[in-house]
Amino acid sequence: MKLGLIAGNGRFPFLLLEAARAQGLAVVVAAIREETDPEINHRAAGDDHITVHWLSLGELSRLIDLFHKEGVSSAVMAGQVKHKQIFSSIRPDWRLAKLLLNLRTRNTDMLLGALAKVLEDEGINLISSTSFLEPLLAVEGVLSDRAPDEDERKNIEYGLSVAHAVASFDIGQTVVVAAQACVAVEAMEGTDAAIERASLLMRSLDDDSSTLERRLTVVKVAKPNQDMRFDVPVIGVATIDAMARAGASCLSVEAGRTLLFDREALIASANKAGIAVVASPR
Repeated sequence: MKLGLIAGNGRFPFLLLEAARAQGLAVVVAAIREETDPEINHRAAGDDHITVHWLSLGELSRLIDLFHKEGVSSAVMAGQVKHKQIFSSIRPDWRLAKLLLNLRTRNTDMLLGALAKVLEDEGINLISSTSFLEPLLAVEGVLSDRAPDEDERKNIEYGLSVAHAVASFDIGQTVVVAAQACVAVEAMEGTDAAIERASLLMRSLDDDSSTLERRLTVVKVAKPNQDMRFDVPVIGVATIDAMARAGASCLSVEAGRTLLFDREALIASANKAGIAVVASPR
């Protein structure tokens, strides 16, 4: 079996590549010039079962032709493609242009769902990346040395209600909370940038005029009807680093539907920074 890997940014494509390699699969990587780390070339070097092809984000027809030529009938998406790229200067080919014109809205669910339908119509089945990375899914419970304190648990409870509501509209999957008040909502900028924005907002407040406690709690959830084939919630060491810089003290992710990259390093970084990490039930 040949597996197609549509590689976005970050470490996700590398982890999936290693998992597929461990299962003895031949992998055809479609690397996106605007997103994929060039390190993917080095990871594939010397392995006759892995080929890397570079495509522009707008070249949907070329992607389909590549998979047909390589005999790929199953593919996975791994790594984020920034939503703001939809509004960038990329030049869509005729097939992608037609897809975009037919969208009612240009949110992530609508776009990726339409892309999956186009691939399926061409005999290419898009499968869940978690089928290769199930051990990386967060298990319910406290993951760090320190459990959330009472105030943080209140923030989590409130944050979960807000995050689920926001995620249902496909706006974002993360909210940042302080003293049961929503400080920031993730949109196109991504989780780490939303955390930074929350930090800047809190620092701009005058201590004498604000009653908000400065500690921030970050709550990340999956969408109510999360399609695990794409846009799976991911947390890595970079998120913990962003939280530490922002003065955030607690992170809640959704158990069973969030991938934790470099789990040991992530938890070690959280413990060092005094950040409580918990996987909350769905």
